[in-house]
Amino acid sequence: MADIIKTKAFDIDEKAVRRAGLDYWHKLDLHVWESLDDFFANNEISNNAYFATTKTDKPYFDAQFKDGDYIFFGSETAGIPEDILNRYKEQNITIPMTKEGRSLNLAISTGIVLYEAIKQNYTTFKEKI
Repeated sequence: MADIIKTKAFDIDEKAVRRAGLDYWHKLDLHVWESLDDFFANNEISNNAYFATTKTDKPYFDAQFKDGDYIFFGSETAGIPEDILNRYKEQNITIPMTKEGRSLNLAISTGIVLYEAIKQNYTTFKEKI
């Protein structure tokens, strides 16, 4: 399952996005939300979510991902809104980098964290493929 929260800069119907999915779109249980408020109003979030940010010291590999957890990634320029990071402070995670290192782009960051979640839940994941 995938949840996407719309932004002004992102259009899921763009030809390039569709082409990037090749012939896998029919296998995706996709939910598109109009806004963060819309998502939070329709989903119960407690300890079943993680928020990727540069504003914490907790590395992503210390998180205990479970099947069904939400993992939030913000935009490359703005990240996740500060009020949400503060509300779920214990669930903020980061990809450790050197101080001199530049930030990673969203696609790379997403891949790193998602594959850690898959690694931790491989038995459940394997049943889905």
